[in-house]
Amino acid sequence: MIAFMSINSPQNTSGNTSGLTHFDAQGQAHMVDVAAKAATHRIAVAQGRITMLPATFALIEAGTAKKGDVLGIARIAGIQGAKKTSDLIPLCHPLALTRIAIDFEAVQAANTPASGENSAISRENPYIICSATVETVGQTGVEMEALTAVQVALLTIYDMCKAVDRGMTMTDVRVLEKHGGKSGSYVNP
Repeated sequence: MIAFMSINSPQNTSGNTSGLTHFDAQGQAHMVDVAAKAATHRIAVAQGRITMLPATFALIEAGTAKKGDVLGIARIAGIQGAKKTSDLIPLCHPLALTRIAIDFEAVQAANTPASGENSAISRENPYIICSATVETVGQTGVEMEALTAVQVALLTIYDMCKAVDRGMTMTDVRVLEKHGGKSGSYVNP
């Protein structure tokens, strides 16, 4: 069983409660009040990857997957995911997004066998990197929208290719950078 601790609990010895913006003085979850914050241009970039078998990678690259244009559909799904973030994540504010860009990079691992060779000799399977850039002019940032866009795009790739490869793995989803707002810029080292 997992025990959750109130930020004001005597058991919480960290002494640092300033970073827990989604909790009130009683330790209850709440949506952050952004009414007093200035509306500024905000941008976030997130990225993640999906690793797959060489045969699956080849289907996507050739555009011959049975369900159609995998990356085209994943791009649309990622855009929809960013727009629906506040419906999915309970404490996120609904935002008027001004730009959502989803890009993919197909990476054929150096040790992946060529088509027709035994995939068991591969040390690393090929993968697709998904990057999402989300922008708004508003009172709160768009990191969650960028992360949601990446996850939904990767899930769509999985859904469209699972008939041939149920072992695909989605990893390394993270915010690469964010700019704007009171906290300024952040670049993931």
